[in-house]
Amino acid sequence: MAESLNAVVVSVEYRLVPEVCFPEQFHDALRATKHFLQPDVLAQYSVDPSRIAISGDSAGGNLAAAVCQQLSKDEHLTIRPKLQALIYPVLQAFDFNTPSYQQNMNMPVLPRYVMINYWIDYFNGNYDLAHSLLINNHTALDVGQALSFRGRLNWTSLLPSSFKKNYKPVIQTTGKAEIIQQIPALLDVRAVPLLAENETLQLQPKTYILTCENDVLRDDGVMYAKRLENAGVEVTLDHFDDCFHGCMIFTIWPTDFSAGIQTRNSYIKWLDENL
Repeated sequence: MAESLNAVVVSVEYRLVPEVCFPEQFHDALRATKHFLQPDVLAQYSVDPSRIAISGDSAGGNLAAAVCQQLSKDEHLTIRPKLQALIYPVLQAFDFNTPSYQQNMNMPVLPRYVMINYWIDYFNGNYDLAHSLLINNHTALDVGQALSFRGRLNWTSLLPSSFKKNYKPVIQTTGKAEIIQQIPALLDVRAVPLLAENETLQLQPKTYILTCENDVLRDDGVMYAKRLENAGVEVTLDHFDDCFHGCMIFTIWPTDFSAGIQTRNSYIKWLDENL
């Protein structure tokens, strides 16, 4: 990748669960990025400050989006990313019944219950909450803390009909406000960047988002692309009908799958043309 793009590739070794939980991963990624963006550090690695992109896949896509949002609000930065590229990113824990969550609830690699448990691990929560999260009890209509965010994640208006299909929203009338009290990070934009306000989205750089049809997270990426587009950001949504979550890692024999090769090539092609 570095050779293909004639670029320096830096991977942030942020700490993982269970050693630390949110927000430490976010802080690690943000500190490392801000350090690297210093002019003297960029010069040390012969990096062109006008050719900087932030990228990540899956949970890394979450951190890339959150870091990009935070950097965009930092008035002291003199060098900013030109691009962000998000690969099947996980961006929200507000609604576990989007069409892609319903369609792919039992899809191998990342079924819905596994994704919910990952969120619980990230927030150092209790697995006893998993069922309530699955049926959206944490964002029911009587949960006051969630009301202001509902309009930012209305998939009935953010998704095209080809993705909505015949799925129906799952919105509970009465729920459990104590879940948000126990895990306030469920509504913290540093953890769930899809819930960011429009004023923040307007500040984001040119964006590439790759999504896969056979992935519970498909709609996270599609909705973020639409919200960014509505905010005036130039966005490329690169959707693959025949691919699955995590497929880009399968590019080396004996697991050199066509899904991995075509997604990787499309991603690098976009970076090459835009970086």
